[in-house]
Amino acid sequence: MTERHDEAVWPALPAEEWADTRDTLHMWTQIVGKVRMANTPMVNHWWNVPLYVTDAGLTTSSIPYGDRTFKIDFDFDDHRLDITTNAGDSRSMKLEPRSVADFYGELMAQLDELGLMTSIWTMPVEVDGAIPFDVDADHASYDADAANRLWRVLVQGDRVLRAFRSRFVGKVSPVHFFWGGFDLAVTRFSGRIAPPYQSQPPHCGPHVMREAYSHEVSSAGYWPAGGGAEGAFYCYAYPAPDGFEAASVRPDAASYNEELGEFVLPYEAVRAADDPDALLLEFLQSTYEAAADTGGWDRPALEAASADLPGFSAAERTRTRP
Repeated sequence: MTERHDEAVWPALPAEEWADTRDTLHMWTQIVGKVRMANTPMVNHWWNVPLYVTDAGLTTSSIPYGDRTFKIDFDFDDHRLDITTNAGDSRSMKLEPRSVADFYGELMAQLDELGLMTSIWTMPVEVDGAIPFDVDADHASYDADAANRLWRVLVQGDRVLRAFRSRFVGKVSPVHFFWGGFDLAVTRFSGRIAPPYQSQPPHCGPHVMREAYSHEVSSAGYWPAGGGAEGAFYCYAYPAPDGFEAASVRPDAASYNEELGEFVLPYEAVRAADDPDALLLEFLQSTYEAAADTGGWDRPALEAASADLPGFSAAERTRTRP
């Protein structure tokens, strides 16, 4: 566990310094994510569509295509996008300042060359004022250092979220990067069916969100686009139980954001802490407890019988089970 803040481990990521790159990357990840979605069988809550953090960037993981498989990897260290197949064929393209339309056109051409022809809906989702990928010349920024910093933040977030995930024996999602909202997330389930989800983000049909939130959840993650000057870790519940927003959570830097409808912990508070892991795990655990306790979850049945798992401090071992 990290004992001291280390800029190389938990880098600064001021939103105003990389907003254009962030918005371009958001569109690029949506294109790649939609390629995965178009070729994979549906899995509950759309778990067949996210990307995953790797030791170099983000990956689709293996995608089936007839009797072949392929994957697409963002490499934010060497700054390239790689397509590889199980037959050993590959293509690469540079990650550099280029328009979304150019990125889309080259990626589709490379898939065609590999015999992996894929059609996707070119309209971005969950984005106000969206521009179809194939004509988007507005988003064309790529700051390599900022992209690398984002990846390093995601590596740390992924690592701690995995430790937090290990504490739960009920239904729980993988730790995955949802390209719609451009956030890293892990979701715990109470086991109960939820009321139909009513809100509808831009360019998402009602069925999309109703499938995503078909059951009661406590969801946590990292969103680089809001909640703080450098993005924020978050936790929300659906449906939000009575009293959830007024619950006492830890650490002191955490608060309930009325506009977002969720608890947030600014990323800058985590990276500046003497022990970022411990601070973040405290937030994740206390906000989950707020959702589970106000929502009446069967915690003894859903949580690990022993706190002797990665990510628990000695103090937490005395109060893991209700």
